[in-house]
Amino acid sequence: MTWNVHGIRLAHRSRTRLPSIETCCLALLMLTAPGCRRDDPTLGDGEWRAQVDTLGDTIVVRTLSGSQWGAAKLVAELQIGTLDGPEYEIFGDVAGLAVTPAGGILIYDRQVPALRRFSSDGRYLGTLGRSGAGPGEYANSDGGLAVLKDGRIVLRDPGNARLTVYAADGSYLESWPIPGGRFTSVPMVAAADGGFYNPIFGDGQPLRLVRYGQDGRPADTLPRPEPQIQPATVQAQTEGASQTWLVPFSQAALWTFHPQGYYLSAITGQYAIDALRPGGPVLRVARVSEPVPVTPEELAVNEERVTTAMRRLVPSWRWNGPSIPRIKPILRGVQAGEDGRLWVLLHQPGERVPEDELDPEPGAGPPSPQFREPTVFDVFEEDGRYLGRVSAPPGFSIEPRPVFRGGHVWAIDRDKLGVQRVIRYRILPQRTGARVDKE
Repeated sequence: MTWNVHGIRLAHRSRTRLPSIETCCLALLMLTAPGCRRDDPTLGDGEWRAQVDTLGDTIVVRTLSGSQWGAAKLVAELQIGTLDGPEYEIFGDVAGLAVTPAGGILIYDRQVPALRRFSSDGRYLGTLGRSGAGPGEYANSDGGLAVLKDGRIVLRDPGNARLTVYAADGSYLESWPIPGGRFTSVPMVAAADGGFYNPIFGDGQPLRLVRYGQDGRPADTLPRPEPQIQPATVQAQTEGASQTWLVPFSQAALWTFHPQGYYLSAITGQYAIDALRPGGPVLRVARVSEPVPVTPEELAVNEERVTTAMRRLVPSWRWNGPSIPRIKPILRGVQAGEDGRLWVLLHQPGERVPEDELDPEPGAGPPSPQFREPTVFDVFEEDGRYLGRVSAPPGFSIEPRPVFRGGHVWAIDRDKLGVQRVIRYRILPQRTGARVDKE
């Protein structure tokens, strides 16, 4: 069956019949996006065209061409952070970033440590708490941050075995217990219903998310999706130590959590992101895309980097795992925005890092990467509509986790001197009149 309504064409092939209400609701959601411009061949011929399949308990929405925005880019409109300036604008190691409902910015710098609060226009409003073990203080926080729907701020502090809660104005409210000493880079996720989700692991159990209500009481525990692929690795081992590295550009399992309370799961070698929605069919968001080859120079540099790291432990080490693939996986990562949109990070052709940006004294850690990839996202609405491809400027960092909301992105940036800055970007679409803010 084919629809062509308001410039959108959907081809639907049903292999397993679903209840008609589900199919009709999906069609209504999908038939709302205007066409895009024709001047970007990677985005199709001007109208968004998608194929919808129903495969058992999975609905597949596969974009064939076209998009709502066309190509788009991130344009900086606010910057916080400097090399020389007031102490509160000098960042050493930003580990956590969050944005309040009104656009205020929270930045946790673990080098100080300090949780700093800024207004939506970049004015410094003060520091929440301080280093220590008293009420409102934190010890070795891993940077986990969540801003709840009512404006309260939650900081994860495994050093003190607790979640510390502040009011919207930064004053200390209370703390809630969590297991101590378990540090992780997995972010907390504020839920659309006012609660939040926090990861927990250890005691021989795999990582899982615990749902907390607005009163801080833990409720459901949600195990993460089981990986559908075994990672390719190489190993070095001595009597007293061992080291394992993932094979560069090998396929891996991805997962993240959606603020509506479900997981997103994917395999990096396939352009297919599964939304594991509770109580309903899985929604698979897919797109036709060509993978990027690994150049011989990039392959050689990555093999040398892994070998150098391994030989620091075992001087005679030789490659003992699968070879580095000649084709990059399509996906590098996936994240759900606070507005529910899907931001899919794509592998791109590698670019050599200039000599003056390489670390001249890498020390005992792994050698610095000599190639890097431009940061490029594909963005989808929660129902699978393809909005467009968004390019980030040089310096944009995906760690710690950026904040995506409506027509803006907040992220950490590093300049050529390594100075960290927090930047608010706006999404600038190629197509004139395209709407990027959520209604």
